[in-house]
Amino acid sequence: MARDVDVVTETVIHRPRAQVAAFAGDPGRAPEWYRAIDSVEWRTPPPVAVGSRVDFVARFLRRRLAYTYEVAELVPGERLVMRTAQGPFPMETTYTWEELAPGSTRMTLRNRGRPAGFSALASPFVAAAVRRANRADLARLRDLLERG
Repeated sequence: MARDVDVVTETVIHRPRAQVAAFAGDPGRAPEWYRAIDSVEWRTPPPVAVGSRVDFVARFLRRRLAYTYEVAELVPGERLVMRTAQGPFPMETTYTWEELAPGSTRMTLRNRGRPAGFSALASPFVAAAVRRANRADLARLRDLLERG
């Protein structure tokens, strides 16, 4: 039986919330900090807004994945929610940004979805792989932004 995957990862980035949110909340910049994302193509014109659609090509668990995210919610500088319904792993990705102190931001990344097909049988393994990848990607984002 398929189990939902729900992975929450966070990091503290020593940069202002507006800067972190502007960079991380721009889907076009995702290949700069997500190791597994090979390409991003806007289906609707940027910048990001509710209803924006963006095609991603990624590699995960040795598989090539092509999917389209649609922006479902956007509170600039605070929250971004993107969803996809197609593919072997329908997913919702949520970013939140919280100012901890002037110049310091907690970024939370949440991925949730229900794997289908073979991935459904391995959902605990999928969740662990998502958690590992998210930790590494947030560390890459933190390093990139803190280096300036």
